[in-house]
Amino acid sequence: MLLPIVAYPHPVLKKVSVEIGPGYQELEQFLADLWETMYLADGVGLAAPQVNRSIRIFVIDASVLSQHRHPETAGFRKTFINAKLYKEEGAEEIHNEGCLSFPGLHEDILRKSVIHIRYLDEHFQEHDEQYNGILARIIQHEYDHIEGITMADRITPLKKMLLKRRLKEIAEGKVEVHYKMIFPGEKRRRT
Repeated sequence: MLLPIVAYPHPVLKKVSVEIGPGYQELEQFLADLWETMYLADGVGLAAPQVNRSIRIFVIDASVLSQHRHPETAGFRKTFINAKLYKEEGAEEIHNEGCLSFPGLHEDILRKSVIHIRYLDEHFQEHDEQYNGILARIIQHEYDHIEGITMADRITPLKKMLLKRRLKEIAEGKVEVHYKMIFPGEKRRRT
């Protein structure tokens, strides 16, 4: 089932998400819906808060980027449950990022180049892994969502001030999208 994606500044995007256990009701169906929604929205990652669920889950399929200068992303398709990013290191790098909760907006974001993360996969098997480069960046972006951090929190105050009108248009649904969304400043869902 296609899930509507919430737009900035929906309150769920500012909440720190809660952990879940193996008995989480209808987890398999929720994950299938999350993947379907991400693919239909042309995303490479999607976090549960973006579909109005404040739980610590995000999915990433970065494979499409292997065709665009990032061969290391080939076959990278993972589910992250109860993730804990416990170390960021390396040089800070700036890269242009987009977000399905900020349709049409792409901004330069500064992030560390190497991360260490512990998480559970969809079978609740534990993993402790290190990533660098574009994969580290994508994981950090989705991890931010489960920590209640948005792209708007990662840009400079001056840049945020300059984007004030654009952010207001996103909140009010005055943007073109090809996927279902919930806009906080709009009374209805857009399909």
